[in-house]
Amino acid sequence: MSAGRPVLRVVRLGLLSFPEAVCVQQRCVRGLRPGDAARGRDTLLLCEHRAVYTVGIRQCPGEEEARLRALGADFQRTDRGGLITFHGPGQLLCYPVLDLRRLRRSLRDYVSGLEGAVIGLCRGLGLEAERAKETGVWLRDRKICAIGVHCSRHITYHGLALNCNTDLSWFNHIVPCGIVGKGVTSLSAELGREVTVDDVIPQFLEAFEEEFKCSVEYNDDHMTAEAT
Repeated sequence: MSAGRPVLRVVRLGLLSFPEAVCVQQRCVRGLRPGDAARGRDTLLLCEHRAVYTVGIRQCPGEEEARLRALGADFQRTDRGGLITFHGPGQLLCYPVLDLRRLRRSLRDYVSGLEGAVIGLCRGLGLEAERAKETGVWLRDRKICAIGVHCSRHITYHGLALNCNTDLSWFNHIVPCGIVGKGVTSLSAELGREVTVDDVIPQFLEAFEEEFKCSVEYNDDHMTAEAT
């Protein structure tokens, strides 16, 4: 660990519902608010979700919600940026709850950094990932990682969703992130072999440390939606 580098705790939440993950994020956010800073820590929450479609602050019509719920997935409205996307098993969700002042990053630089961390991971696996005019990480015209964040008083939550061995057929029922004419892909599809969330977490954390010039350490506490 380099002296002077910010230290972020890493908490693995496993497979849980989207609302449960939001509850954990909100508890972490409260810990970083003024007055609670002594007990709050910058945190990377890592998890997978049960099948769910989520929409950002621009939302979507009510009839769309009914149609998607009929497929067997949950549907959640959120306060993140971006349009509709899918989360499910086989997808690495990273929810950084951070005070950007500690990382010395503007919101724009932070989002660019999330993209950079995933690009670094992909290139380490031999994939030529890149940015595009649309937010996220791309392999030509196929999105492999979606990004949508919320930031209030310099504190972030929500984050990124990296397709590892996700069932991509769930995306066939929506226009992912509202982008017409482009598709989605996964690490498994691109590499031609099974790549799980557990497989990529160590490499993702290394790429995150490199991009944000920070250090990460695993947290031993049990963190759930009910208590932290």
